[in-house]
This record gives sequence, structure tokens and C-alpha cells, in this order.
Amino acid sequence: MATQNILDHLPMKPLQVTAVVLCIALNALDGFDVLAISFAAPGIAAEWGISRTALGVVLTMELVGMAVGSIVLGRYADRLGRRPVILGCLVVMSVGMYLASLAGSVAQLLIVRFGTGLGIGGMLATINAMVAEYSNQRRRNFNVALMATGYPVGIIIGGSIASLLLAHYDWRAVFTLGAVMTAALIPLVWVYMPESISYLAQRQGSASLQKINTILQRMGHAAVDRLPAPESAARGTGWRELFAPRLLKTTLLLTLTYLTHIMTFYYILKWIPKLVVDMDYTAAAAGGVLVWANVGGALGSVLLGVLSHRFKVRHLVMAALAGSVVMINVFGLGQNNLTGLALVAATAGFFTNSAVVGLYALFAQSFPTHLRAGGTGFVIGTGRAGAVVGPIIAGALFDAGFGLGVVSFVMAGGSLVGLLALLLLKPRRTA
Repeated sequence: MATQNILDHLPMKPLQVTAVVLCIALNALDGFDVLAISFAAPGIAAEWGISRTALGVVLTMELVGMAVGSIVLGRYADRLGRRPVILGCLVVMSVGMYLASLAGSVAQLLIVRFGTGLGIGGMLATINAMVAEYSNQRRRNFNVALMATGYPVGIIIGGSIASLLLAHYDWRAVFTLGAVMTAALIPLVWVYMPESISYLAQRQGSASLQKINTILQRMGHAAVDRLPAPESAARGTGWRELFAPRLLKTTLLLTLTYLTHIMTFYYILKWIPKLVVDMDYTAAAAGGVLVWANVGGALGSVLLGVLSHRFKVRHLVMAALAGSVVMINVFGLGQNNLTGLALVAATAGFFTNSAVVGLYALFAQSFPTHLRAGGTGFVIGTGRAGAVVGPIIAGALFDAGFGLGVVSFVMAGGSLVGLLALLLLKPRRTA
């Protein structure tokens, strides 16, 4: 029996489920870390007396590192394997978070935040591929969506824990906790996350069949007596193939969709607290609205995963992008009370985050096995430019005197451009 047929058509075994759960936890670390720097920011500014401009650079440095890490380390995951890259990224992240707690200057913090971002970016690209390759065909889209749900869940849990810590300790405690949590996952990944079978089969190494059968035995599946035929042109894993004629349109359209929509997504994620405070609510109330936005995002992720059993992921993402356009504009109208703000923020989070989740599933569908991590890494890494630029564009528009309605209308355009790009995309189904 061909290797991929075993994973595609038989029920998932406990080891496969465990690997998916670990990937969800790994993605939650990203959400926690994004919120950790936001919670630490006031303490950093007060202790070092730095300007808002310098603080803004600190807040975005991790995103720059994530962009580089996604692009560069995603390629290595296609060359060296998913498992070693994930383990290496975890080591980099845990060390980076610990060093952040020891930083004594802005320059030191910038360096360690960039390094931490490298690890997170590489891990994001790799776990997306790992989840797709350890899932059977029926559960693949749902599991990828569930993996992406870890991001808002990490923000929700991270926000709660960070608030408790900061009530008793200074800002360094947030990073110390992040380092401990990250390091604790390393032995779990080492034991319960074997190498991807699809990756091993695609590489066609001399010991691949033996390694595959060892992993299949751990899972409880029957052994195979031969390797499946590799996908065509599977010997290269470089960017050249991503821009070859057969993948050029897919690569460009997915990158454009992710980049423009992530601008809209991070507009909501980064600006909600400030905008709510400007409406004369307390900082605590603003934090609550942000939490509700991420609760909505988590619910949207799960629902998209469930619906992916019955509907095409591309169509679901397009619907989510349309909902994002509408709800960002509704957010721009303002609300008369805090309950209304929380409800609108949760609904906006529902659509914006479910679109991101659906895009992760599209990445897994659209790139072949030997390019899956590298292709995903390129799209995410390039798209992270939108995460950096989006909040900056919004800030510039506010500084220019435009009101919330106009700024929200402009920022909703990112989701609209993504929707138009997906109209042109017809993703291929891959192993």
C-alpha cells in the first residue's frame, strides 16, 4: 500500500492527534508572545524613559524577525525535515524570551526580539505543513484550521496570565514565563512529534522506508513495502519552483491575499486598545474589548474548520473576507456603549481571524509536499510586511486628521483586495 494512502484514508491514530495538539500549542506561543510585548511595553517605556517612536520599533522588531524566519527557515524545513526545524526554532524562542527578561537597553531588546521572531516565523511555516501531513484527508482542513485557532487562544490565555503577573512583578516576568512555557514544549515535541511521513516519502532517501515503517508502527498503522512515486519535479526545494509557470499564479495570488488581509487584521489587533481608550474608556476596559475580539477570532476559526468538511475552503475564506470588509466598516461607525464595542470587535475578530485560518488551509492545499513549508513560509514571511505596515498606515491616517470611519474604510480595503485576488485563484489539491 502506498504511504500516503494510509494517512489519507484511515482514521487518525493517537500519535497523529497528539502531534496536531502540539502544533496548536506551538501556535498559541505565537499569540502569547505577541501579547507579551504589548503588556510589557508600558513597563519598558517607564523604566528606560524611551519615546513612543523607539517603543514602536521594539514592538515591530519581532514581526520583522518573523518575516525573515518564515521565508528562510521554511525552506530549510523542506530540505532538512520538519521536526529538526521545529525543535531548533523552539530552542531559539526559549533562549530569546529568557534573554529579553535580562535586557538592559533598547539595543539589546531589539536584538533578542528579532532573534525570537526568527524562531517563531520558522516554526509557523513548519507546523502548518506538519499538521497537513499528519492529518488524513477528511480531517486535514479542519486540523489546519484548529492549529491556527491556537493564535487567538494564546492571546486570550496570555493576556490573563500577563495581567496577573504584572500585578506582582515587573515586565520581565512576562518574558520569563514565555521562556519557561516554550522550553517545556521541547521534550514533548522530541518524544511525541516524529518526522513527517510525507516528507520522508518525498525525499526518497536510502533509509526513508525503514524510518517510515518505524513511525507507522508507533502510530499503529501497518507497514509498507515500497515508497510512493515522488511528485514531479520534486528534487528541488528552492524558490525557483515557487515562481515556475505551474505555481507562479498561485504563489503571487496567495501572497497578495495574505499580505493585504493581514494589514486589516493587524489594524484591529493593534489599534483596538488605543481607540477604545480614546473613547474615554479605561485601559482595563480596552483590554477587555481586545480579548473579546480574540474570542470571536477563536470561534471563527473553529467554525471554519467544521464547515470545511462540507464546503470548499476557498469559498469559506472569500465569505470571511467579505464579512471582514463589512465588520471593519461597522467598527468604524463607533458604538454608544462598551457592550456594543465588545460585540462589534468580537464579530470583526470572527471574520478577520477565520479568513487567516482559511488561508493557512489554502497554503497546505496549494503547494506540493516538497515545497509546502517553503511556499507557506514565503507567503507568510512576505505577508508579514502587511502586519508591520498596516498599523503604521492607520496611525498616519489618524495623524493626518482622518476620523475612525474613514480610517476603517481604508483599512477594510485590505480584505477587499484579498477577496478579489482569491476570485482569480483555483488551488490545486496536493498530497
